[in-house]
Amino acid sequence: MRLIFIFINSFFILSTTIFSQQQEKILLVDGYLHVGNEKVLKTATIGIINGRISFIKNSPAYTPSPSEWDTIIELKGKHIYPGFIAPNSTLGLTEIDAVRATRDFDEVGTYNPHIRSQIAFNIESKIISTIRTNGVLISQATPRGGNISGTSSIMKLDGWNWEDATIKKDDGIHLNWPSSSSGGGWWADPKPKTRNKNYEIQKSEIYDFFELAKAYSKSNKKKKIDIRLEALVSCFKGNKRVYIHADELQQLVDVIDFSKHFKLKYPVIIGGYDSHNITRLLTDNNIPVMLKRPHSLPENESDDVDINYKLAYLLQKDGVKFCIQNEGDMEAMNARNLPFLAGTAMAYGLTEEQAIKSISLSTAEIIGIANDYGSIEKDKSATLFVSNGDALDMRSNQIFMALIDGKFMSTSNMQIELYKKYSKKYNNKQ
Repeated sequence: MRLIFIFINSFFILSTTIFSQQQEKILLVDGYLHVGNEKVLKTATIGIINGRISFIKNSPAYTPSPSEWDTIIELKGKHIYPGFIAPNSTLGLTEIDAVRATRDFDEVGTYNPHIRSQIAFNIESKIISTIRTNGVLISQATPRGGNISGTSSIMKLDGWNWEDATIKKDDGIHLNWPSSSSGGGWWADPKPKTRNKNYEIQKSEIYDFFELAKAYSKSNKKKKIDIRLEALVSCFKGNKRVYIHADELQQLVDVIDFSKHFKLKYPVIIGGYDSHNITRLLTDNNIPVMLKRPHSLPENESDDVDINYKLAYLLQKDGVKFCIQNEGDMEAMNARNLPFLAGTAMAYGLTEEQAIKSISLSTAEIIGIANDYGSIEKDKSATLFVSNGDALDMRSNQIFMALIDGKFMSTSNMQIELYKKYSKKYNNKQ
C-alpha cells in the first residue's frame, strides 16, 4: 500500500508540475525590444500567458501586480529579440559530416519529392544546443541531392522527438535547377566558365516531370497512387511551396518563367547570387529570395569582392522580399553564425532592424509561419530570447534567457560546460 501511495502521490506531483508549466504566466519587465518588423520599443514589458504573448506595454506606463504573475523577470535594459530562424538547413539531419552514418539528408535517386525530412529530424542532436546559444530557435530541415531533393519541414529546436518539434510539416519541395554554365575553378586556380551544352535538355526534363505531376493532380480517379507525384499535388493547389535552388542570371530568369508556366502560388528562390540584376522582375512576379551565405567568395572574376556582403542591401533598396540562409560547408554547426551573417549585411547597408528582420519575420513570412513566429507581437507564440548585448555582434551576443512557445530553454551547451570545467581545473592550479 505504501508503494502504491508513493506512486499515486508522485504522479499527482508530476501532473501538477506539467499543468503549472502549461499555465505559467510570465512577465518580462523593462527590456529593449526589437520587435522583428523593423520597430523597437526601448522600455518594453511583455506579458506571456500559456505560451503566447498576451500584451506588450511601455514599462513606465504599466505597474505589474506581483500576485497576477507566476514569474516576473527584470531585464534592466537587456535586448529582447524574436527567435531567429535558420531556413534551408541540414541542422538536425546530420551530426558529424565526416561520418556517413550520421548524415541523413541526401537520398539516392533524381526525383524525390516524396522524401520527408520531418521524420529524419533528430531533436537530440548535440549540435542543436550550440545553435540555440546564439538565439537561433527555429530551423527548416531541408534535404539535399538530386533534381528534386525532397520535402522540408519547419522545426523548433526543442522537444521530445521530431513530432513534438514540428511547427509545420512538409512546407515545400526543393528543386535544384540545372546550372546554365559549366567549368570554372576554385579561387586560387580560376578557370573560364562555358555554357552548359546540356542545359536545355536538363531543363526540359524538369518541365516534363512537372507536366506529368500536374496532369496527375487533375485526375479525379487514380487507379494507382504514385507517391512521387502525390507529393507535388499540394504545390499545384497552392498549399505547399516550391523552393527552387538557383544562382545564375539565366537560371533565375528561367525559374521565373517556370513558375509562371505552372502557375505556382508560392515559388521561392534559394541562392539568388545574380538576383540583384533582376530585382524588378522579382518584385513584379512576387518571388522572394533566400540569399546565399554572405560569408562567401564572389562567383566570377569580374564581380565586386564584397558582392555577397551587400546583396541583402541591394535587394532591400529595390523592394525584393528576402531572408538570409546559411547553406554551404559545415552548415549544420555553422547555423550558430546566422546572427553574424545578418550583422555583416548590416555593416554593408542594412539598418539594424532590417538585418534582424532578415533572419526573423522575413524568414517566417517566406516559409509560411508568420502568423505565429518571426516577431514579438500580441497573440503570437512567445518564441524569443534576451541578450545582454547586440545579438548580431559576436562580441556582445550573450544570451541571458530563451523561450520557445513560452517554455524556458537552457542557454548552455556542452562546449560551454567543457570550457567551464577545464577553466576551473587549470585556474585552480595557478
